[in-house]
Amino acid sequence: MAATIVPSNPELFALLNQKFHSHRENSIVHGKVIEIRPQVVVVDIGAKSEGIIAISEFEDEEVAVGDEIEVLLEKLENEEGMVVLSKEKAAHKQNWDKIVKVYEDGGLVKGKVKSVVKGGLMVNVGVEAFLPGSQIDIIPPKDLNEYVGNVYEFKIVKVNDIRKNIVLSRREVIEAERAEQRAEFLESVKIGDKVEGLVKNITDFGAFIDLQGMDGLLHITDMSWGRINHPSEMLAIGQQVAVVILDVDKEKERVSLGFKQLQDNPWEAIDAKFPIGTEVAGKITKLVPYGAFVELERGVEGLIHVSELSWTKRITRPSDVLELDQEVKAVVLSINKDEQKISLGVRQLEPNPWDEVESRFPIGTTIKGEIRNLTPYGAFVELEDGIDGMIHVSDLSWTRKINHPSEILKKAEEVEAIVLEIDKTNQRISLGVKQLENDPWSEIDTRFKVGDLVKGTVAKIASFGAFIQLEDDIDGLVHISQLSEDHVAKVKDVIKVGDDVEARVIKVDKVERRIGLSIKAAEYSEEQLKKETAAFDALRPSSDLVGLEQAFNLATEEWRPSEDPAEEGAKEGAKEGAEEGAEEGVEEGAKEATED
Repeated sequence: MAATIVPSNPELFALLNQKFHSHRENSIVHGKVIEIRPQVVVVDIGAKSEGIIAISEFEDEEVAVGDEIEVLLEKLENEEGMVVLSKEKAAHKQNWDKIVKVYEDGGLVKGKVKSVVKGGLMVNVGVEAFLPGSQIDIIPPKDLNEYVGNVYEFKIVKVNDIRKNIVLSRREVIEAERAEQRAEFLESVKIGDKVEGLVKNITDFGAFIDLQGMDGLLHITDMSWGRINHPSEMLAIGQQVAVVILDVDKEKERVSLGFKQLQDNPWEAIDAKFPIGTEVAGKITKLVPYGAFVELERGVEGLIHVSELSWTKRITRPSDVLELDQEVKAVVLSINKDEQKISLGVRQLEPNPWDEVESRFPIGTTIKGEIRNLTPYGAFVELEDGIDGMIHVSDLSWTRKINHPSEILKKAEEVEAIVLEIDKTNQRISLGVKQLENDPWSEIDTRFKVGDLVKGTVAKIASFGAFIQLEDDIDGLVHISQLSEDHVAKVKDVIKVGDDVEARVIKVDKVERRIGLSIKAAEYSEEQLKKETAAFDALRPSSDLVGLEQAFNLATEEWRPSEDPAEEGAKEGAKEGAEEGAEEGVEEGAKEATED
């Protein structure tokens, strides 16, 4: 039977046994700082040897020899025979249960931001916790380093007991505070109150102002009585600004703000300040395709429309003659108080040259000017700086059908013309070149009589006949049926452009400006001539294209004395294929009219 050893001092045995059990690894023990070295702090916990704690664990608090502290016993003995202790791990173990309790109760914890890590910040709340970047503030932070070293209150949003992970949110704390402030603000504020706030955000349509936790919208139209292009012209984020409450919607928690309402409305007495017809001065604030905005005074702008820049010059863009910030003078043309619009004019500062245009260019007078531009419908002639007259294509020749003014005129050359008409309202002057000479058609019946034998040159060929250029640029028409006694399938089979021919006049129409000719009747008797005249009269101009104007439009070839007749053969071959289809249809109509 084994012997039982009974200690001579039971109390001492119990004390040694208790001390032995208190020195278990991973347990929290009490210790006393006995030495502070460069890298470690030496602590006596009553064990057979002293314990050491890394000096870095005391970064956030001061430590001195003799201080009593609680530490975690990590190892009873390391390779050097020292006890390994940790103050941070002791605090972590002590605080973990507290953190879990706060999380379960929905409370808040205070903590100090230690460092910036990927995706957010590390915070010491007694234990290490992670604060995601999205949960730092209601406004996304630009520089996370600004938060390092600061102490804040946080809400614990997640605790992982297994991994010992804690996730915090400062944003939820701020939002909860703002919700309380917002409720208080909405209950106390009323329309017309003047309040102050910080510019929180700026958009294209306005700015959001932080009013004690409540965001109010200051719309761009309520920032200034004048026109601004963007809210950033007046405000900057973080700026303190005084505003007035325009509207409060408690249900939707919306507040509309105004800034310009704190100032007098300059448009109230606008008529007295800028009477219509008065000369004003201002600075150009904006150039747009249709005009220029001019600031007359703070909050008041007028528009100079592009059409009001010059009496005579055609200005397409205001930026061609004006610049931003340029000081200009103008005349007030009209005021719309309700729409807050003022129309201005620059050209009204000078006399309108069109007011005296009739005295400077009387109708019927002959003028000379340089051709400034050619268009399909006419030529523009510069009469003086900024004033042009137009020669319509129909007023270039009494006898020729001009398809484009470039046929007889050239840009930049000087031309002589007669003033035909003046339209001051639309600022137009009509000129004519053919009016410089008498109209040969006014005396045509005295120069050409039925039965006369005339000579001329083939000027144009069409499917229905040929145009013969007579003297003084007057054209006569030889219908295809009047070319030969034999049947003619194609006009070009009988005659060609540039050929000299002899024909007899079988029709003179002064009103329609037509002369009908017949080559086959050149040797006819008087009786035969009467029959051919009657047949020619039977042709229907509307359907058979014998009127000169219509016929010229369909003529496929043209010759004038300035052209080389030798070239016509080459032209004829190139055009022959394209003409055949058109000629057949026109010819059939002409035949029917002749037979009728």
